[in-house]
Amino acid sequence: MRVTIQPSLLKGALVVPASKSAMQRACALALLCDGETLISNPGKSNDALAAINIIQNLGALVKEDSTGGVIVRSNGLIRTLKISPLGGGLERAINCGESGLGIRMFAPIAALSAETIIITGEGSLLSRPMDFFDEVFPQLGVDIGSNNSKLPIKIKGPLQPKDITIDGTLSSQFLTGLLMAFAKAAVKQVTITVTNLKSRPYIDLTLQMMRHFGYEVEHDDYEKFIIKPQTTNHKPQTYTVESDWSSASFLLVAGAITGEITLTGLDLHSTQGDKAILQALMMAKARLSISEKEITVSSSPLRDRGKAFHFNATDCPDLFPPLVALAAYCEGDSVIEGVSRLAHKESNRALSLQQEFAKMGVKIKLQDDLMIIKGGAEVQGATVHSHHDHRIAMACAVAALKANGETIIEEAEAVNKSYPGFYEDLKMLGANVSLP
Repeated sequence: MRVTIQPSLLKGALVVPASKSAMQRACALALLCDGETLISNPGKSNDALAAINIIQNLGALVKEDSTGGVIVRSNGLIRTLKISPLGGGLERAINCGESGLGIRMFAPIAALSAETIIITGEGSLLSRPMDFFDEVFPQLGVDIGSNNSKLPIKIKGPLQPKDITIDGTLSSQFLTGLLMAFAKAAVKQVTITVTNLKSRPYIDLTLQMMRHFGYEVEHDDYEKFIIKPQTTNHKPQTYTVESDWSSASFLLVAGAITGEITLTGLDLHSTQGDKAILQALMMAKARLSISEKEITVSSSPLRDRGKAFHFNATDCPDLFPPLVALAAYCEGDSVIEGVSRLAHKESNRALSLQQEFAKMGVKIKLQDDLMIIKGGAEVQGATVHSHHDHRIAMACAVAALKANGETIIEEAEAVNKSYPGFYEDLKMLGANVSLP
């Protein structure tokens, strides 16, 4: 799909869509529950739909209620799979789509089963490294076969929680899956020791949600995670998925670049790491008005170029794309730390950003773990490509709103992974967006 964007002035208000990260975690925790869970404000991103499909394939019954929420009925993964085995020698399979969190979180959960389960995915997920499971699963009593440490992988449990040390360099998502699986299956207190943990805010989100679902997990400065066995049975409950700071970051930058927009639904006390976009906007001297109920951002003084900024995105790497769009309209060289976190996303995001923004006249230099964006030059409309990466597509779209001339985004449907309504929401705010 090709989307054309003309220079535009934004004006209006939006409710920010649901967080796909929180929705996926909610699906996993609902699967592990004994009983019924209502997930309110579930979201309709591709990653969210993949999570729903996974828990159905792992034994949960899922239906939509009259309010648009999702009802999940489960007997808890372990019992569900035992009482409903696949006959005829067939193997159970789950498809994680293109979700990195999906594979890294649901693989340990699926490994709680004594069934043989094949886990696969689509697109860029097929090329992402899965060495972690090859190294860790055998230590936990799980048989695993992989495609040279790539998908598909075949696992057979049941996973047996024990004290273990893991490397958190690549992603915190592996730890999220282990924490949930250990909390479900532990019969005594166990400890996961983590070295080089990245993206701590996402672990805060995991722990917060696990507490909501009745699990007890403590940590010692994010280096040791102590999981206590469950002492109570699950009771029917409701979890409301919070709005997504990752999606909001693109809208906030769009407002800072051109116009004035107001966003509602965001939790200022959220553990989501991408809430740090507010810090970057303040560094760039964007005009912000923040209250508990809404955030308003406007393009003055960015209309006359903002101020270059230096921002550490090591714990919130998903902010790189919107920050690049922001930096393009700031005077001087902006620096973003944490480039090493970008290699294994939907694309190699550092190179994708460098390539596509070069087409728009924005020079990006990669130096060790730094990305240096040279702002101040006029941003040019161009034909760019998403690299099948939702955040690259959205970053180009935001930058296009104040470019000199029209911008065409190829493979623009990549936004469906996290924010299916992105282009329609831009149009609602007054952007000149042409959809096929």
